Amino acid sequence: MSSSKQMPGVPTPKKQIELYSNTYFGACLLGGIIACGPTHTSVTPLDLVKCRRQVDPKIYSSNVSAWRSIYSTQGLRGVFFGWSPTFIGYSFQGAGKYGVYEIAKYWYGDRFFPNANKTLVFLGASASAEFVADIFLCPFEAVKVRMQTTLPPYASSLREGWGKIVQNEGFAGLYKGLYPLWARQIPYTMVKFATFETTVDAIYNQLGKPKKSFNALQQTGVSFLGGYIAGIGCAVVSHPADVMVSKLNADRKAGEGAMTAISRIYGNIGFSGLWNGLPVRIVMIGTLTAFQWLIYDTWKVYLGVSTSSSQNLLDFAIRI
Repeated sequence: MSSSKQMPGVPTPKKQIELYSNTYFGACLLGGIIACGPTHTSVTPLDLVKCRRQVDPKIYSSNVSAWRSIYSTQGLRGVFFGWSPTFIGYSFQGAGKYGVYEIAKYWYGDRFFPNANKTLVFLGASASAEFVADIFLCPFEAVKVRMQTTLPPYASSLREGWGKIVQNEGFAGLYKGLYPLWARQIPYTMVKFATFETTVDAIYNQLGKPKKSFNALQQTGVSFLGGYIAGIGCAVVSHPADVMVSKLNADRKAGEGAMTAISRIYGNIGFSGLWNGLPVRIVMIGTLTAFQWLIYDTWKVYLGVSTSSSQNLLDFAIRI
């Protein structure tokens, strides 16, 4: 990390953590929780309206009218309805997404395939990370979607929703959206990490100086910009599967196979229906991804570790 004078707004690291040590990977797991849980929860109002409009495009005339309608009858609590499964689920997912990614990137790129193309390493590591992360996310996502997309609500709390699903459908009911979730999240995360890493490298190349020559505040600024650009791509690539996840959790019949349900739902909404709510999701995911990378890399700076970039892997390889 640069030895430049610490800039305002960026925490001062207490001690240096060895790159790719067990302590480093543990810190990345915690950083993922900090980056994902609060950020996903903060955009619950956007997610609530998006999910409802995906299931029923005619329910609201616009996002603003939706929030006005919800707030007038339910207050702020109604606008943030579904926050608890969102916070817990995406905290678990964040640990897997960022923590397992850092582990997989190191093993794939340095240990198993040291001469492999960097982009392939990013794609493979991110796919592996999301595969694991979604196993933890899926039960909470199932409860969240049912709470948000059914009127009157399927349940008023995470505890109530979890209990109703398990009682009526068994624990398998919490995972009936797993395959569509993988279909949505794995391409999403592959784009998120590969685009971010590539964009950040391109920004530093455009600036004409190596990353380590910039101070911590400048590096986290690059992380924020790279995260927003990556987020736009994530939203577009994963949106059709996102719509289908919402539909499946809200409209899948008891005992109906996943592919049968998908075929039936697609027959009802058509190709254009897979893109309902995309503009809202672009804003939501772009902002969300940018702040996640900002928070995650600020956490790494606090720990005395360089911000995220493929240059870290290259520098480590040179040292050893």
